[in-house]
Amino acid sequence: MKRFFLITNEAKDPQGVLTKRIADVIEEHGGEAVCVANERQAIAESGKESVDCALVLGGDGTLLRAARNISDSKIPLLGINLGTLGYLAEVESVCAEEAIERLLADEYVREERMMLTGKITAGGVEEQYALNDIVISRCGTLQILNVRIYVNDRFLNNYCADGVIVATPTGSTGYNLSAGGPIVEPSARLLLLTPICPHTLNTRSIVFAPEDEITVEIPAGKDGHEQVVEANFDGSYKVALRTGDRILIRRADRTTGIVRLNTESFLSVLHKKMSEA
Repeated sequence: MKRFFLITNEAKDPQGVLTKRIADVIEEHGGEAVCVANERQAIAESGKESVDCALVLGGDGTLLRAARNISDSKIPLLGINLGTLGYLAEVESVCAEEAIERLLADEYVREERMMLTGKITAGGVEEQYALNDIVISRCGTLQILNVRIYVNDRFLNNYCADGVIVATPTGSTGYNLSAGGPIVEPSARLLLLTPICPHTLNTRSIVFAPEDEITVEIPAGKDGHEQVVEANFDGSYKVALRTGDRILIRRADRTTGIVRLNTESFLSVLHKKMSEA
């Protein structure tokens, strides 16, 4: 690797001190660094010259947003954590210089992570992407959300819950885990459907094949009242849904490249995190 984008969360590096330091390290070792304020600028710049890697300075939220916005560029991402907790952003800021040296020496592994696409039918058609999950949840007043789930156009079940999560293996350790869903090895290829606080005693997560398509339909609410909910893509993009709307969720035809420097296996990392709990 030689040429890098630096995508910075300006709220966490407001003066750009760390960003500049990383750019200096890259250039001192013969590399090239292009600092961009956001992913959209990165997309514009990527059309001009080839880029080997995007270094995302922030937390997991910053990396997820970057993954969603530049997924069609095929540029792999490495997260440098400036937040309090980072699972995807594996490099801590104090270790940034060592990480840069390893990247320049091509001492890394690239993983391709499965993504989701959600096609929304709500007075028109809109399609968005997610690396972690697509969450259908209530908004406004605290009321039970009623949704209908279809798999491959066949009715599966009605859910009365605070919402439902459709997650990738990468997203299994996010909101899916908090909602009681299973942990999945991130290189797997499958879909997870997990209800959020279901109002029944027998509702569990369901694991589907990567070829399956999950449709979430918003029916009328209690006493025939209109439901107003939202579809949230990786926690960074929201679309309002109402009674009669649908969202079709399936495996995307694109992936997110994640650069890994940590040689520990997923099971080793999982063991450590479970021991710390």
